[in-house]
Amino acid sequence: MLLQLSHVSVGYGSGSRALSDISLEMASGEIVALLGPNGSGKTTALRAISGLLQFHGGRIEEGQVTLRGLSLQRLDAAARVRLGVAQVMEGRRVFAEMSVADNLMSGAHTRASRGATRVAIEASFDRVLGYFPLLKDRLAGAAGFLSGGEQQMLAIGRALMSRPKVLLLDEPSLGLAPILVREIFRVIREIREQGMTIVLVEQNARMALSVADRGYVLETGVVCLADRADALLKNPEVQAAYLGGAA
Repeated sequence: MLLQLSHVSVGYGSGSRALSDISLEMASGEIVALLGPNGSGKTTALRAISGLLQFHGGRIEEGQVTLRGLSLQRLDAAARVRLGVAQVMEGRRVFAEMSVADNLMSGAHTRASRGATRVAIEASFDRVLGYFPLLKDRLAGAAGFLSGGEQQMLAIGRALMSRPKVLLLDEPSLGLAPILVREIFRVIREIREQGMTIVLVEQNARMALSVADRGYVLETGVVCLADRADALLKNPEVQAAYLGGAA
């Protein structure tokens, strides 16, 4: 497996546990969806992978997170980016006063420090604009003037500039019009076809399972169900809880 969480428990400063003894696996080149109600631990699982837990007062109390067998426990978020883990956080969080082009290029700063050539970085830049052609005419403008959907495209594109092995997406469709949701998920499919592993937290469970290979359902910090995505779509409990009844 490319990425594994093995018996991971996460606590926050209040003493409460957000995750309790969860185990997740992600193979190279697959999309894995994390489903569950608000507060179930989905975002915490992403933060445990990306190393962003420390910025939210959390820590892994038990278990291991490994990437290709390498433990990530003692590595900060920047080191994990250098190893190929990139997270797109809920709410997009672009640099509003910077240009769209500079936002994208900021995603490549770890590659530049590792000696990536300008040609290689420019090739990534062009690839991202191929995924999101709407951004081409907005490169010189400030990111804060983009629509919500365009900002989500920019946030994903910025993460892709780091050339990740694992892309963590937290609620990419949140607050977007249906036409933009379809566009975002088109790109998710296209990225996966290029061999990238994607871990997807998404409120639109039906859409998430339509693109995923496998899924996990979390409730109150534990994994209560794990299966192939097509099986989860047909599961009566999943349909009742997350899909609005039978498909």
